[in-house]
Amino acid sequence: MKIEYFQEYSFSLGRDMEFKVYGHAGKPCIVFPAQDGRYFDFENFRMIESCQKFIDQGQIQFFCVDSIDLESWSNTNSTPRQRIEQHERWYSYICDEFVPRVKQINRDANSNIEYDILLTGCSMGAAHSLNFFLRRPDLFDSVIALSGVYHANHFFKDYSDDLVYSNSPIQYMDNMYYDHFYVDLFRQRKIILCVGQGEWEDEMLVDTKKMDSLFQYKDIPACVEYWGFDVNHDWPWWRKQLPYYLPKVL
Repeated sequence: MKIEYFQEYSFSLGRDMEFKVYGHAGKPCIVFPAQDGRYFDFENFRMIESCQKFIDQGQIQFFCVDSIDLESWSNTNSTPRQRIEQHERWYSYICDEFVPRVKQINRDANSNIEYDILLTGCSMGAAHSLNFFLRRPDLFDSVIALSGVYHANHFFKDYSDDLVYSNSPIQYMDNMYYDHFYVDLFRQRKIILCVGQGEWEDEMLVDTKKMDSLFQYKDIPACVEYWGFDVNHDWPWWRKQLPYYLPKVL
């Protein structure tokens, strides 16, 4: 398996950012780490290994990006506004800098064939995946979100402002008009949400059910699945779920 490491300067964040690429060809997939995680976690927790057959067959190329959750969503030592503003700088890095770099690397790997981008992640990585997908359906054509929370109040409690709202999928999807042009784009995309019903999945289960009802109400054909009561919020289950769902988007 081809593995490449990159460290490149981000103008949005004003510093170097690290990421790793796994695979030699195929559909590009941006991987967001779990809460406070790093770009190498997907490899260390054997998620890459669980999907190796798709990588070796040239069906997918994983781009594992670094997070800054410790400066934003998890940073309770800062003010809520400063935290969400820092997140927005990371959002700009992903959309304006990282996505073009992903396309460049992937296009070179696929002999100038340009594929649309899949997003995925577990736990907080799922939250980021769905949020980025819903905010920019023009950039991303599919998402596999595993065990995420989708309301900003899990991190910001009673505080809200324009930026917090813009990163709270349950809130902005609830208020999005049925005939909004983004909703039409969502109907043309591939959306997969999965959550277990075992230990440590309580908040994720509640939010996934809310997203499920919102998708149904707006006639967005998302695949939302609830795994068994033995399915916990943990890596061993995510290692089963991701390779199970990948064929549905490849």
